[in-house]
Amino acid sequence: MAVQTGDDSKPELVICEHCDSVYQRSPLPAGAVARCLQCGAELYRNRRVDLDTMLALTVTSMIVMAIANAYPVVWMDLGGQSRSVTLWGAVLSSYDAGVGLVAVVSAACIFLMPLLQIAVLIYVLVPLRAGRVPQYFASAMHALRRMQPWSMVEVFLLGILVSAVKLAADAAISPGIGLWGFALLTYLLTLITSYDLHELWDLAAEEQS
Repeated sequence: MAVQTGDDSKPELVICEHCDSVYQRSPLPAGAVARCLQCGAELYRNRRVDLDTMLALTVTSMIVMAIANAYPVVWMDLGGQSRSVTLWGAVLSSYDAGVGLVAVVSAACIFLMPLLQIAVLIYVLVPLRAGRVPQYFASAMHALRRMQPWSMVEVFLLGILVSAVKLAADAAISPGIGLWGFALLTYLLTLITSYDLHELWDLAAEEQS
């Protein structure tokens, strides 16, 4: 979090969001990252947020996520019987198998958290793109920081690939549209999270000044 300490438009102090250590902000070389000396968390980096690009990636992620959840992840042909596997089919199978907690956590980490992350980003980016600061900007930014570690689409994708390899000896496995959708969603979310969200605090401060 950046803190304004004078009349300059650029914040001079940076507070670590993990341990609350305070640092004076100083210029960085291109591509460099400043980290907290106490906990090692990232403070800020020399990379300006491109709102147009970030908003485009976020909206695209929402569309891709809808496609990935609507179509089968894989198709299995076992003993002459073809069967499709979807995300929600896997979650319901886990629930029916008596591991309800696993099903709930899986649904939260693979669907709910990524969806909320994308929705909150759109809530923040659209007004900033229009030159306004959303009413609940600070709450939204704190929510983004807390949700990010629980968004685990890549873990689900890796699990599907490992399961497909193990079943390949007993069944014919072919990827579905959903699998490609989750692969693309993982890539898009990686691009989005590579941006320095601290810059959004700076942009909001500039709009309010």
